[in-house]
Amino acid sequence: SRPTVMAADSCSWFSALAVGVSLLKCFFISAYRSTDFEVHRNWLAITHSLPVSRWYYENTSEWTLDYPPLFAWFEFGLSQVARSFDANMLQVENLNYASPATVLFQRLSVIVTDVVFIYAARECCRCVREPKGSRDILSQPSFVLAVLLLWNFGLLLVDRILQLCLCIKLPASARRRRERHPGKGALLFAFLLNLKHIYLYVAPAYGVYLLRSYCFTQDNKDGSIRWSSFSLLRLLALGAIVTSVCALSFGPFIAMGQLPQVLSRLFPFKRGLCHAYWAPNIWALYNVLDKTLAVLGVRLKLLEEAELPLASMTGGLVQEFEHSVLPSVTPAVTLVCTLLSILPAAASIWLRPRGARGFLRCLLLCALGSFMFGWHVHEKAILIAILPLSILAVENREDAGIFLILTTTGHYSLFPLLFTPAVLRGFCSILWRLSTCWGWLPWRSPVRLSSRCRRGSRGCPSSPCW
Repeated sequence: SRPTVMAADSCSWFSALAVGVSLLKCFFISAYRSTDFEVHRNWLAITHSLPVSRWYYENTSEWTLDYPPLFAWFEFGLSQVARSFDANMLQVENLNYASPATVLFQRLSVIVTDVVFIYAARECCRCVREPKGSRDILSQPSFVLAVLLLWNFGLLLVDRILQLCLCIKLPASARRRRERHPGKGALLFAFLLNLKHIYLYVAPAYGVYLLRSYCFTQDNKDGSIRWSSFSLLRLLALGAIVTSVCALSFGPFIAMGQLPQVLSRLFPFKRGLCHAYWAPNIWALYNVLDKTLAVLGVRLKLLEEAELPLASMTGGLVQEFEHSVLPSVTPAVTLVCTLLSILPAAASIWLRPRGARGFLRCLLLCALGSFMFGWHVHEKAILIAILPLSILAVENREDAGIFLILTTTGHYSLFPLLFTPAVLRGFCSILWRLSTCWGWLPWRSPVRLSSRCRRGSRGCPSSPCW
């Protein structure tokens, strides 16, 4: 039977899923709070109480403002509402301030802004094709995808408990449904990048794909690039879009001569190779190997313990450290390793663009490569790979199997962030139930993306799926 796009009557079950997950998040309003709660309270105070010229210099708290200016303006907007809840939270000197009204505002601010993510998830679901005549809701690809996105365990854990507002930034990369407007996609991704610079991880995928599929207007018969079809006008248009957004974000600070200070906050290389809680990547294994070699060297009397550097890498602090036996890793080394890891994906999408599906795979590989080899990677960055993989998981069974492995292990790696027994037990139960759901739902009905979301080699990833 001919597949059809998600029917209009699906609003009922989609709304039920959205409302259900929002109610679940409300139950955690009074739950455990990490240091990230104080981070965002401090940023609210900085942007509300201080002039713009002091935002990136303020250091009363150790949690200094280290997000791009566009996100700082977002915090400024939130602070205008926050003063109606408790004006004391907006005082910079009120460190670790957490009144009930402050907690309520911080939690609600994230839950309310979920509407952006819900809209993006809705548009993602509209890009999958439904088997005609299918009445089993559990076999409808759009329903499966809605569950995987709206009920993503990582967003339940990180957004509600750690207050990182990922639900605001991730859907900001959503593209317009109309594929003939790639400029809108570039505009939205530029805004996303200026909200949270962690999305530099996937910038190569966006850049290479748009350059290849938009700036080169034609291919040869064998699918290879036709160099004569290059459009300088389209390249300039994309450049103007990105430059305009960056100018809007960084312009005031450039005018004040503060760009070096802002960049030093955005890229604090002195924080060390690994985060205080190591992300499960190659550098965590490198640290373990170095520690193992150091212990063996001392026991075998090949090394003098007094001459070895202190094992600060295991101290749970954010700082620079030196390895004891293996060569110490510099930011330049991690950059080279990251570029080498994503180069095959970027080269593949350049040589043979495969429409939206090819772009999505490139995006996924860029996210994973950066997670595995990047400098000072946060454990929560794995969500940048898990969410796009959700879309591929409803496309075929092989990707569904990969999704089950990555999402279960990736979300499990976030558990050390929750060290209170009550919260840990609750989220263990949620993860177990959702993992069972993830392992079953995507296998119900492997589907293909609708024709408007996969246009072959000339397609553009302008749908909110991407």
